[in-house]
Amino acid sequence: MIEIEKMEVELQGEDSKWEGYADWRNRAAVKGRHGGMLAASFVLAVEVLENLAFLANASNLVTYLTEFMHFSLSRAASEVSAFMGTAFLLALLGGFFSDAFFSTFIVFIISAFIQLLGLILLTIQARHPSLMPPPCNSSPASACEAVHGSKAALLFLGLYLAALGIGGIKGSLPSHGAEQFDESDPKGRKQRSTFFNYFVFCLSCGALVAVTFVVWLEDNVGWEWGFGVSTISIFLSILVFISGSGFYKNRIPRGSPLTTILKVLVAASLVGCSSKSSSNSVENFSMTPSNNLVGEDQLEGAKRDSQSLTNSLRCLNPAVEGKMVHRLLECTVQQVEDVKSVIKMLPIFGCTIMLNCCLAQLSTFSVRQAASMNRKIGNLVVPAASLPVFPVVFMLILAPVYDHLIIPFARRVTKSEMGISHLQRIGVGLVLSILAMAVAALVELKRKRVASEAGLLDSKQALPISFLWIALQYLFLGSADLFTLAGLLEYFFTEAPSSMRSLATSLSWASLAMGFYLNSAMVVIVNWMTESGGRTPWLGEKIGINRYRLDLFYWLLCILSVVNFLHYLFWAMRYKYISAGARN
Repeated sequence: MIEIEKMEVELQGEDSKWEGYADWRNRAAVKGRHGGMLAASFVLAVEVLENLAFLANASNLVTYLTEFMHFSLSRAASEVSAFMGTAFLLALLGGFFSDAFFSTFIVFIISAFIQLLGLILLTIQARHPSLMPPPCNSSPASACEAVHGSKAALLFLGLYLAALGIGGIKGSLPSHGAEQFDESDPKGRKQRSTFFNYFVFCLSCGALVAVTFVVWLEDNVGWEWGFGVSTISIFLSILVFISGSGFYKNRIPRGSPLTTILKVLVAASLVGCSSKSSSNSVENFSMTPSNNLVGEDQLEGAKRDSQSLTNSLRCLNPAVEGKMVHRLLECTVQQVEDVKSVIKMLPIFGCTIMLNCCLAQLSTFSVRQAASMNRKIGNLVVPAASLPVFPVVFMLILAPVYDHLIIPFARRVTKSEMGISHLQRIGVGLVLSILAMAVAALVELKRKRVASEAGLLDSKQALPISFLWIALQYLFLGSADLFTLAGLLEYFFTEAPSSMRSLATSLSWASLAMGFYLNSAMVVIVNWMTESGGRTPWLGEKIGINRYRLDLFYWLLCILSVVNFLHYLFWAMRYKYISAGARN
């Protein structure tokens, strides 16, 4: 009798543990003590501070590079795009390490300290004039040259150390917060959806402080204060994150997801994906006993119906016979289906790159447009880099409205757990980006017409037109960002295999990176194509912004966005959800 009671106690103890998770001391995570909304709340607070540190400089970096480092506008825009693109692309590295070798907890702490080091270097350079190029007004115009040599090395070392840290944070923090919820329970899945909405809300809170208070400090007090606030902010984020250590449940890394993907692809190729007999021979292949799943992985195995291979991407099915080629190529049915799910998400990922190319305008050309306009509201002069305050405020209002009003209403109407699917949300963002580029082109036409009528095409004097006109394109692009980013983060997290979630979620940031790189490439290509035959390039370095053909550039982005949306519809209409809740 006593032995039976002991067994019951042991079973209850096992049921109270989060399988596949550990606490910060590497002990088994316990239900009721670890995870849940309280643990996720620390992540949300950290996101406010982390994004403040990031956007405080990124939103105004074009101004810093042109006015203090003496880069041309085109080069400054390209450098900012390269910096932000690199930061977001490195999120893949952070996600990979989170899945393969370390937990998201460890990756965040390491990355935050790296970003802290980069910001310290930038603060020191901005504080000491001897580490910067001499001001243009203290020497002849011909001697006003861009930063170079050791000073440039210090600048880029600081920037790209910060970028490395930002990438690690972006690749670990969202998935760390999302992992705190119980996806086997509908209530847990709804809380996770709320978390992603409020993750974007907190991101916007940090952005609001960054593009108002910190940008004002940079423009009116000094850049050493701007970099200093960012340094303090990221340091505080580390303290807040560590203070929640006792509440987190951290997923135990399960090896490199890239190894699994590569193994399945190589095995399928070697066995012969074009052989009909090979495909048929594995059609009813059952999982081997070695593929027993536990905890949340049981849910994942069930939701993928992993007892048999699916008919989608059938050329990968022969991979289960990889052991016939070499024992190292032995693949389970679950592994093959996991790789299929990742491949199916890639077209959706590709279709969001164009949208993020449009978003890149918010921190490049749009800033310089606003700088050329009348930025007074009463007696207050608004810094050009503070323009993102418009979409940020709108996102702060829309995020809770979306979560507490729109989603519950949609759930009642559709009688589904999600209400509005991830892909529908992303689609709305793509449409808004098309409208944003059309509005941007029309506003630029109006701005240039005012410049022409006032005879200020070649002048640096502020144009007699309010900068609030530029706020229209910021509003549309900010709305597009809200719909797309939250939708992408949740889509990649929920649809990816549990062993690849951090890496998959990082695709949301990688899409941003590709968008910034595409923007840089388009500037170069457009200039190369338009200056042929001795003509003036649309976005040339030696002409002022009033001579730019930004209107045509924006129309080009608008047309490409329309084509991209049609491409997105092709894939979205054919996609079948595999996550629990999404299929209801």
